Amino acid sequence: MAIAAAAVILPLGLLFFASGLVVNLIQAICYVLLRPLSKNLYRRINRRVAELLWLELVWLIDWWAGVKIQVFTDLETFHLMGKEHALIICNHRSDIDWLVGWVLAQRSGCLGSSLAVMKKSSKLLPVIGWSMWFSEYLFLERSWAKDENTLKSGLQRLSDFPLPFWLALFVEGTRFTQAKLLAAQEYATSTGLPVPRNVLIPRTKGFVSAVSHMRSFVPAIYDVTLVIPKSSPAPTMLRLFKGQPSVVHVHIKRHLMKELPETDEAVAQWCRDIFAAKDALLDKHIAEDTFSNQEQQDPGRPLKSLLVVVLWACLIVGGTLKFLIWSSLLSSWKGVAFSASGLAVVTVLMQILIQSSQSERSTPAKPKIRVEQPDARHDKQH
Repeated sequence: MAIAAAAVILPLGLLFFASGLVVNLIQAICYVLLRPLSKNLYRRINRRVAELLWLELVWLIDWWAGVKIQVFTDLETFHLMGKEHALIICNHRSDIDWLVGWVLAQRSGCLGSSLAVMKKSSKLLPVIGWSMWFSEYLFLERSWAKDENTLKSGLQRLSDFPLPFWLALFVEGTRFTQAKLLAAQEYATSTGLPVPRNVLIPRTKGFVSAVSHMRSFVPAIYDVTLVIPKSSPAPTMLRLFKGQPSVVHVHIKRHLMKELPETDEAVAQWCRDIFAAKDALLDKHIAEDTFSNQEQQDPGRPLKSLLVVVLWACLIVGGTLKFLIWSSLLSSWKGVAFSASGLAVVTVLMQILIQSSQSERSTPAKPKIRVEQPDARHDKQH
């Protein structure tokens, strides 16, 4: 991390981790004391508490970096967003796709009840991973033999969720890179599948399981397509912390869950067809640099995230100054060394957060060849 970048990232990191530990503590207390008495009450309170942390990252996109998220969808879908349970399937194009989802959820009023299926190691990330665990994110090991029951039980727990929620599922299983695209193209060619140009081959077992267990209480699937226009640099966590803007185009198409096929194989094929259509949609976007088949909607830029960050900054800075005066921590070499160690820890944690979001560090795609069960073998290699 460059010195100039660290000068910006370190204060933001201190604010994020200090406030995050407060949020984690509140979440832990609520989990221990409230959840055994009333799971619904716990979920409602946790939604508000989690937002106090996650809004800081929304602020990072909206107000610090000034990333513009342009939404293309029909008016009916736009008005329903945040008012119903929904399963989100999305291509995994950039390092901050999950943050774009959080911004859209915040605009729709369901940020605190937005969930995702993520790799198991994510829950170990200090502050943010712990907050996700308290918020009932689903963590998988990328091995179907181990994950099948975990996913089933996690999905079934959502059946009585008291608030509209979004569950994001990245069915490609990994973030898009040119190396992974080449591997997917070689695999498709050898198995007779449509050769992708802009997406990876979807791994359908998780999707089929999600549809099977959520049909009865989730009315819709949002087919989301993310793409960065030609004129914009790709957004990354490092660019966000540096305050460097980008543009993200988001195309959303709503499908009714009840209209999906009944059999598992037909549902898997429906998912593959959706990604074939998504591939063609991205071809069209590359040619036109926009989603011309849908009207652009204006989700606005609410002040809530800005107000939350200002509040946290006042509380953390004020509390820190009072503690330093009370403790005289900086008046001795031991105190200075302790403070320097704390800053070093935050710097390392921020580096871990930034690196964990980079697509080059996600698991590469090297599917084995087997025509009759392409997605099963594709699963095991991720």
